[in-house]
Amino acid sequence: MKLSPQQLRQVAEWFSEAGVFDVIAEQNVAPQSPKGISTLAELKTAVAKVNISLKECALHMVFGVGNENARILFLGEAPGAEEDKQGIPFVGQSGQLLDKMLNAVGLDRTTVYITNILPWRPPGNRTPTTEEMTLFRPYVLKHINLINPKMVVCLGGTASKTLLQTNESLSQLRGRSFRIGEISAEIFATFHPAYLLRSPSQKREAWIDFLRIKSLL
Repeated sequence: MKLSPQQLRQVAEWFSEAGVFDVIAEQNVAPQSPKGISTLAELKTAVAKVNISLKECALHMVFGVGNENARILFLGEAPGAEEDKQGIPFVGQSGQLLDKMLNAVGLDRTTVYITNILPWRPPGNRTPTTEEMTLFRPYVLKHINLINPKMVVCLGGTASKTLLQTNESLSQLRGRSFRIGEISAEIFATFHPAYLLRSPSQKREAWIDFLRIKSLL
């Protein structure tokens, strides 16, 4: 019996919520190197062709949104439920908080660019696996280079560790700036808005991060 995408997603989320991931895993294959890609449209097409089990459980691919000539790019971890429904990054509760934080320092979605490491929602909103993040890192690097921002702000520990290829914790990464050879942008790390919704006492620290980021633009 062949299951529909919605049924596959429901089965995958059931196993995920039960803490079982192996049964929904497949061999994840990137069919095309992003090295020769020169436009965002080409990159989006290449990402859509990546053979990964995630997209069998998702409603939409979530690529990126915002100013394609932005000086600052915000990089999250993966889409959530609302992002999966709309196909747009950061439109749920955490996205609404991100919008407020941007507005507080004179920025908005017309002046920044927003994307995630993973373009599809992990079933049950589970944490992305190391394999998944490693698979998409080359595409993320190409995405950043095509936007060519002055600054990349990683939202949360998973995005920060993946981009920087480090095991340092977010608390160790915050307040510092980084450079990596694959992109020209300066890189910073701060809290993911979803974490701030769960831990509102940390909003003051996030505010300090955003003020510093704004001052460096």
